[in-house]
Amino acid sequence: MSNRPLCSILIVDDNATMRTLLRGILRSDETAPFEVVGEAGDCDTALEQALKLRPDIVCLDIIMPKGNGLDVLKKIRSELPQTVVLMVSSSHDSATVKSAVDGGASGYIVKPFNSTTILNVVRQAVEKSRNLKAAAAKSADAPPA
Repeated sequence: MSNRPLCSILIVDDNATMRTLLRGILRSDETAPFEVVGEAGDCDTALEQALKLRPDIVCLDIIMPKGNGLDVLKKIRSELPQTVVLMVSSSHDSATVKSAVDGGASGYIVKPFNSTTILNVVRQAVEKSRNLKAAAAKSADAPPA
């Protein structure tokens, strides 16, 4: 087990098989500095879990029950600005991808995906998460103007 700090991840997908697959991929790399801390299968639960768990990264599907992942993305980015959101979806038309990026997504992974792609994108998100936290800590330590 590595001594590197863990990066917490919330997996959001209405398909239980997809959640299991993502969780398995993320756990397969023993050197990776991340840990799945929660899962959700619909938009309402996704937002509840994100606000409760305050994960570093959210892997978020778009088409789900009780709403739309793009709406959840905007709410997470508004409420948890240091959380990195990666869209993981079978929706890959240019308008959907543009909406996700415009809404604050840091990455977009098209299903079906492979483990190498997932691990590479999540590693990049871990680095982005660390940079966001460092910037927030630095601004919190700065004297008021």
